[in-house]
Amino acid sequence: MARYDYRCTGCGKVFEVEHPMSERPSITCPNCGKPAERVFSASSITFKGSGFYNTDQRGGNSATDATSGCSGCAGHDCASCGA
Repeated sequence: MARYDYRCTGCGKVFEVEHPMSERPSITCPNCGKPAERVFSASSITFKGSGFYNTDQRGGNSATDATSGCSGCAGHDCASCGA
């Protein structure tokens, strides 16, 4: 079940209604009984940093220390990873 905000077209009261995402019920205001409209707002999810978009490109080798098996040789020549 998802929760949605609705605003009354009569009195302007904003209230929350829980219903399945697949359902489109006709909602009335609990305060005055007039029809209510669903309120759409910006998502609260924020993607920060690189790697979230297909336009993000890594420079050089795509393997990281975590995926290449190297342990603790960051920034210098290492025989185990070939860096």
